Amino acid sequence: MTAFPLAPKPIHVPGTVLDDLRARLALTRAPVDEGNEDWSYGVPAGYLGELVAYWRDGFDWRKAEAAINAYEHHEVTVDGVPVHFLRKPGRGPRPIPLILTHGWPWTFWHWSKVIDPLADPAASGGDPADAFDVIVPSLPGFGFPGPLTGFPDVNFWKVSDLWHTLMTETLGYAKYAAAGCDIGGIVTSQLGHKYAGELYGIHIGSGLPLDFFTGPRAWSFTRNRPLTDDQPADVRARIVELDHRSAAHLTVHMLDGATLAHGLSDSPAGLLAWLLERWTAWSDNGGDVESVFTKDDLLTHATIYWATNSIATSMRYYANANRYPWTPSHDRTPRVEAPTGLTFVTYENPPGIHTADERVRAFENGPQAAWFNHVNVTAHDRGGHFIPWENPNAWVDDLRRTFGGRRP
Repeated sequence: MTAFPLAPKPIHVPGTVLDDLRARLALTRAPVDEGNEDWSYGVPAGYLGELVAYWRDGFDWRKAEAAINAYEHHEVTVDGVPVHFLRKPGRGPRPIPLILTHGWPWTFWHWSKVIDPLADPAASGGDPADAFDVIVPSLPGFGFPGPLTGFPDVNFWKVSDLWHTLMTETLGYAKYAAAGCDIGGIVTSQLGHKYAGELYGIHIGSGLPLDFFTGPRAWSFTRNRPLTDDQPADVRARIVELDHRSAAHLTVHMLDGATLAHGLSDSPAGLLAWLLERWTAWSDNGGDVESVFTKDDLLTHATIYWATNSIATSMRYYANANRYPWTPSHDRTPRVEAPTGLTFVTYENPPGIHTADERVRAFENGPQAAWFNHVNVTAHDRGGHFIPWENPNAWVDDLRRTFGGRRP
């Protein structure tokens, strides 16, 4: 491909939307929340109140919007679905295209710290031969270009088909690379399963099997591993800790997301609280979320969700992954035939696993490894669920190793 086929279209949130946001924030009614300064009951009213006040009177969306618009943005329709994506052209002798897919409660902007090093390695002391043409779409229904309609059955494997069409037909790439985390990780794994012959490889932030959401109790975070009396104390404690992080999230999104969405679509404070709980619990922040996300960072991502009224369709992915279950495109082993790199963090270690080396060995010797043609498995002591944001250098280094020697 010698020229990019699309003209940029910067993002822009209308002033009327921002005025309405500030008006709603000014009318926020806080709940009674005694004895919750330690977050043990959820997001405390005191800290949320600080963020709400700053969102109303201090946060500058236009400044955030200008930083976002320093990159190319495009809008296209793929199989009838409107798609927004950011693009950073590669600077090197032979950049290869790379599509990065985010998760929940991410936005496309959670990739912002790795875009420049991946596209222009030499600018940060890297080898220009490692350059990628970076494509960062918003998952449909997760922000721009607007609320998702006409696609009520959206889920991860259907998005994989959209992404393949986007990369090969809309943008004209004959072959490409893919990477992702969270929902984006299984979107990417499905690309490596169904379209392996048209990918250089994939790199993912977790090793979830593609049938993770299949089954009658897929919302149960224990995955059929309940507490038992004979488990070691550290294993029991870790199961409880991981339940506290994710059980409510998975259960509500899979079973009752539409009910919750009525409140979150009407109240920016409510929306922020729901997002903030996950940003706080899932990041490796040592008890201080602002050590990972500044107030401006938190509110940039929250404003993307609010301005597009996309919370309902973002949560729909979970229920639809179960309602429209994944089915394999082939019966070969491994299921994900594309060369696969994986990045783990010890913050997300499963019960009984304590170090980075143990995490790698547990994967390589466990049942999940059989799903993947894994060629590069790494774990890190720093970073949490949002590792491309929390530890971007590690993510970039890992991804470069995955694709080393796999370029044309």
